[in-house]
Amino acid sequence: MPLTKLFTSISRTLAWRGLPASRRPLSSSNALAAKQMPPRPTIDESEITGTYLKGSGPGGQKIPPSLRVTHPPPFQTHPPKAKTEYIPVQLIHLPTNTVVKSQATRSRSQNRKIALQILAEKVELLQKGDESRAAIVAETKRKRKASMTKKSKRKYRALEEKKRREMEEAEIAREGEEEGRGEEADELPRR
Repeated sequence: MPLTKLFTSISRTLAWRGLPASRRPLSSSNALAAKQMPPRPTIDESEITGTYLKGSGPGGQKIPPSLRVTHPPPFQTHPPKAKTEYIPVQLIHLPTNTVVKSQATRSRSQNRKIALQILAEKVELLQKGDESRAAIVAETKRKRKASMTKKSKRKYRALEEKKRREMEEAEIAREGEEEGRGEEADELPRR
């Protein structure tokens, strides 16, 4: 970075440091312009019943021995094999009878927190419909994707147009050269 640009940048920063960000002329974003999302939904704990499920059967419940944490009781020569597994949580919202299971992590508390969040979003979607946070987030993502697709199509259309124009210009130039050679050939004396 050239020294003059660096000095200018530093002096501008120092000159406007005392003002709030909304009054600074160099501020590149407006905090009020961004649309605020609705708050995350919550559920009353009294409306929920939950159970911790235990994995059984061959296969998926096993964890590699290197990841197991076992603490043998003192003075026991052969400690019982501890089975560390992902502990699924099942939550039921009693008023709507909505059931959610989560088995994302090994931690019971984290699985419960994740299941509670999913359950709150589902219940809010049932109650509010299109005005729920989940619906608004989905609509925002859909609009962003559509906008990105539109920009991409516009970009590639412009590149295609530019390429087509360049090919036409090259073809016209080539035809002009061929015509020019033909005239020069007529003017040269033959031997």
